[in-house]
Amino acid sequence: LIPTPLAGSQADVNPDDVATVIWKYFTELGSNAKDTVDQMQQTDISKQLNTLLKSNLQSVSAYAEDLQERLVPFATELQARLVQDSQRLKEQIQRELQELQAKLAPYADEVHQQIGTNIRQLQAKMSPYAEELRSQVDRSAGELQRALEPYAAELRERLQDNAQSIQASLSPYADRLQQQIDGGVENLKERLSPMADELKAQVEQSVAELRRGLSPYAQEVQDSLNRQLESLTLQMEKAAEELRTRLATSSEELRAQLSPLARELREAASGDAESLRQRLAPLAQQLDQRVGQTLEAFRQQAAPFGEAFGKQLVQRLEEMRGKLDSGAAGVEDHLELLEKEVREKVAAFLSTVPPPQN
Repeated sequence: LIPTPLAGSQADVNPDDVATVIWKYFTELGSNAKDTVDQMQQTDISKQLNTLLKSNLQSVSAYAEDLQERLVPFATELQARLVQDSQRLKEQIQRELQELQAKLAPYADEVHQQIGTNIRQLQAKMSPYAEELRSQVDRSAGELQRALEPYAAELRERLQDNAQSIQASLSPYADRLQQQIDGGVENLKERLSPMADELKAQVEQSVAELRRGLSPYAQEVQDSLNRQLESLTLQMEKAAEELRTRLATSSEELRAQLSPLARELREAASGDAESLRQRLAPLAQQLDQRVGQTLEAFRQQAAPFGEAFGKQLVQRLEEMRGKLDSGAAGVEDHLELLEKEVREKVAAFLSTVPPPQN
């Protein structure tokens, strides 16, 4: 299920955002002592949802208030049900997995071989993507570095002008530098984001191939196999989303590390003209070096993300093989499915809330 923002004037409310608040709250409750849970419930979930709605619905505060009144009881009731559903689902998955393991036991060698083949195929598919991601990071960082190189030369040339001329032209120069940084980072994000979509598609294809390979050995327990594969898919898709987030975060960190260069130039322009040349000279000397060091640090951080993602997927398949061998389910099995259920229920609930009256 892909959450979509609500239609019309509700478009500022994303069901996925609301579901994230409820799910985060539920998992936090699970790690707290029981005697503190009851005190937390109404006030904390209300506060967290209120913060979310206020930040997203500033233009329709009356609607936000109405939605808050409806949403808090729903969220509180859902949280209470989740405690029961979590235990029920955990027991069901454990039971199904044991049954699946028993049915697959006579074919243990074939199952091992099938999953091993799937792992090798996945590694072969992931390798070009990891290399392409590394290449895109290198290429985009190199292009941004070349785009910023003329600014250092231009700044050094400006130091030959008189102080008043330098001061007058410094702010527009800093603005252009910032625009170049912003444009370079946005271009970087546009190039890297589709990689996560392509990797997600490969995940779906890999699980489909595994399903076809294992189905002949699990004809009487297809539902149990399907649930295990659904859990595997959700874990892998979450890894793909984490990859997308890491790439976007690294790009924004790059922007944050380069932007002080433009800020320092603006601050220099606001000072007195006499000491301007003295303040700018070190920056003119260091501009190339600082840009180069920042972009190299970005390369070192982001380039290996593809390889790490591939290893994570292989680890999930290894864990799947281990579960089919032992019949023991992991914690993440039922939690992934439970979270999916929460997101579907929140989306369904929000679709029934009347739109605000204009």
